[in-house]
Amino acid sequence: MTYVIGSACVDVMDKSCVLECPADCIYEGARSLYINPDECVDCGACKTACRLDAIEYETDLSDDEQRHLADNAAFFQSVLPGRSEPLGSPGGADGLGRVGVDTPLVAAMPSKPRLEH
Repeated sequence: MTYVIGSACVDVMDKSCVLECPADCIYEGARSLYINPDECVDCGACKTACRLDAIEYETDLSDDEQRHLADNAAFFQSVLPGRSEPLGSPGGADGLGRVGVDTPLVAAMPSKPRLEH
């Protein structure tokens, strides 16, 4: 079981969740953040910290957001564009840094206008 980042994060990536994650399991793609299901400790700190309400526990996902459960896992289990092998479980997002690519689902989503902070 794991927490899942949904469509509200795409093109926004507030990253308040990253600062609160004790497992360092939230990785940065090009347009969205992804939670590694094998590294997540199910603490819920990310959900509480997310100012976008983009994070849900996998059993609490709405029907519209269900596709993000498999998509978050695919970020780590599939070969992403420009990479030669899956990310797997690198053992922490901070050490890996920005991945800079997204899953096909996120890459195909319409762009949201950028908000100035």
